[in-house]
Amino acid sequence: MIIDGSLSDLKAVFKGIKLIEEDPHHPLGNSGRVTILPKTEQEISSILEYANTHKHTVIIAGGGTKRGFGGLLEIADIQLSLAQYTGIVEHDPGDMTLTIKSGTPFQVIQNHLAPYNQKIPLDPFFPEAATIGGIISANDSGPKRLGYGAARDNVIGLRMVYPDGSLIRSGGKVVKNVAGYDMNKLFIGAMGTLGVISEVTLKLRPIAKYESILLISFPNSSLEVISASAVKVLDSLVEPISLEIITPALAGKLTNTNQYTLLISFEDVKSSVHYQEDVIRHMMPEKTTIKSLSEHEANSFWNTFYHHQPHVYTNVSATEAVLKIGVINLDVIKLLQEAELIGDSCHVSIEAHGGLGTGICQMAIKGASADVLSAIRLVRETAVQLGGYAIIKHLPFSLRKEANVWGNKTASQFLFEGIKQKIDQNGILNPNRFVGGI
Repeated sequence: MIIDGSLSDLKAVFKGIKLIEEDPHHPLGNSGRVTILPKTEQEISSILEYANTHKHTVIIAGGGTKRGFGGLLEIADIQLSLAQYTGIVEHDPGDMTLTIKSGTPFQVIQNHLAPYNQKIPLDPFFPEAATIGGIISANDSGPKRLGYGAARDNVIGLRMVYPDGSLIRSGGKVVKNVAGYDMNKLFIGAMGTLGVISEVTLKLRPIAKYESILLISFPNSSLEVISASAVKVLDSLVEPISLEIITPALAGKLTNTNQYTLLISFEDVKSSVHYQEDVIRHMMPEKTTIKSLSEHEANSFWNTFYHHQPHVYTNVSATEAVLKIGVINLDVIKLLQEAELIGDSCHVSIEAHGGLGTGICQMAIKGASADVLSAIRLVRETAVQLGGYAIIKHLPFSLRKEANVWGNKTASQFLFEGIKQKIDQNGILNPNRFVGGI
């Protein structure tokens, strides 16, 4: 062991804090020789101060849904689990703001807000397990990013514990908070490499009176027809919460229709939703099949949708990968078309969807290890040719060592490295978890 002393010795150092020693050899890596579960911010601070003083590496964990996201260190000295650091700190229904401890599962928060007719405007995958801290650290988002924005658009304040144990606050607790640099954005999406998020303050949104989804299938239509239809929607006055294109493979799983499908969702009062649905129906070309899901049917569909990707709780013995890809919004169609060809040539299955208003795609790849790596390489080449990027959100540790999780370094890499060195001089926190091996 790299950690000095036995588990009993560490228990003497961290009196009253739960410690667990488990088999750290997990197929997804990002494990710790010892797992420590603090319940307070002060305990988080003391753990990091101890680790920094003794130069012990620390992996941060929450619900475990992003265990296969980044990281070239299989086993750190300490896994800092925030699973017991949960709870509401402050909820102001009148100002529509919420301050929450970072280890709190997303669905628990939504359940707390529901009686107030409010919600967090984010839509992460695996909402019952994903913690708010993990969502913010990964800047996670789903198809509703078009209407909701990303995590960085909804955070108004953070409390952070730096690697040396010191506490800082960025932003504030009110929506109108514009003075100085927006330091929140430094930590959102940094994959926990700059500090441990202890508290998050978020803007809230009223729960919509009515919700619906239009699933528009295009039998035997060219992708140019789908692109033209999407342009009509984007150029119109309708305000969809999501505008996704789903590949036939994924559409078959979600809708039992193996055709390219547009997923257009609305949230508003009932009359407004129905009006916008009618506008969309009149825009679509002939021979399209339009299916409407509302209320409970829509909720059931989204529940299935947010669980279709592989993650830590799936059978990790299979070779599965998830990519997050960003391109110009309408180039999503070209990317997904090329992905189908790549799937055939590499003998892998590819299920994908992409936002025609955001340009953000999510792609699940499954097959033999070598074939999956080949498919990742070709998909990334396609994304780069389109002026975009592709990062790996989920992949077994043994393959992450062969694949470049974040893609090639950019000219701004030295800035990331400089910030990391300034804040985490000993490099203890989530080492090699972020872009360029930071």
